[in-house]
Amino acid sequence: MHFRTRLISSVVALAAATIPAAAKEWKNVTITTEGAYAPWNMTNSQGKIVGFEPDLIKVLCARAKLDCKLVASDWDGMIPALTAGKFDVIMDALSITDERKKVIDFTIPYAVTPAAFATASDSDLAKAPGTGTTLKMTPGEKGVKGIEALRKVFKGKTIGIQAATVYAKFIYDNFGDIATIREYKTGADRDLDLKNGRIDLGFDDAVYFNDAFSAAKGALAFTGPKIAGTIWGEGEGLGVRKSDTDLRDKFNAAIKSALADGTVKTLSMKWFKTDVSP
Repeated sequence: MHFRTRLISSVVALAAATIPAAAKEWKNVTITTEGAYAPWNMTNSQGKIVGFEPDLIKVLCARAKLDCKLVASDWDGMIPALTAGKFDVIMDALSITDERKKVIDFTIPYAVTPAAFATASDSDLAKAPGTGTTLKMTPGEKGVKGIEALRKVFKGKTIGIQAATVYAKFIYDNFGDIATIREYKTGADRDLDLKNGRIDLGFDDAVYFNDAFSAAKGALAFTGPKIAGTIWGEGEGLGVRKSDTDLRDKFNAAIKSALADGTVKTLSMKWFKTDVSP
């Protein structure tokens, strides 16, 4: 009697285990962004989050037939908070990298942008080797002539970076042994120190710096080559939990549509004055 009961229970349990979990009916989605990384995303004087990504997510959510809520959160805690279920999607110029793929999943990219160094316009570093050019790099690439030329000029200098970014790793890997690296919670904090001469250089997304330069009223400028290529991964995409493949697929279809009909390009030109479409 007890054996039979256990046997039936085991069969039921086994059958239940073989039935695939029903896909979640996605209707309401919470999306987080920093709200402080202009012009990708920023908070205006009325407390509303605006920018390229807020504009784009409205389009994507409409096409995916989702009711989306956009909330601000700290950059350095976004991925742990996503996996903990505090929100459903990250949209914050999040580079798609193999390292991050170990923890979360990504949509296809909706943007691809280079990175660059910035310095004070009147600095001796304002015309570093390669200024005005673009240098394409691959992950882990060493001995690049353009980087070696910068290492000679940047030796002993202080470089500011936003913590927990792909750009931070690049700076540590290529300049950590010859320069002082200072980490910041936000890009704006770093830019303030750069403008006031407390650090010599900053390194970040190039289109982000375009906006920062405008706000600095000419006090800051690019120096050295822009760094592009697969070193930054596939581009910027939406971050989702690995379990939410159905939500990822909904956004993938919406992104493909927005790329195909030129919506991404239109919003790029509005906010960046350049096309960042992949």
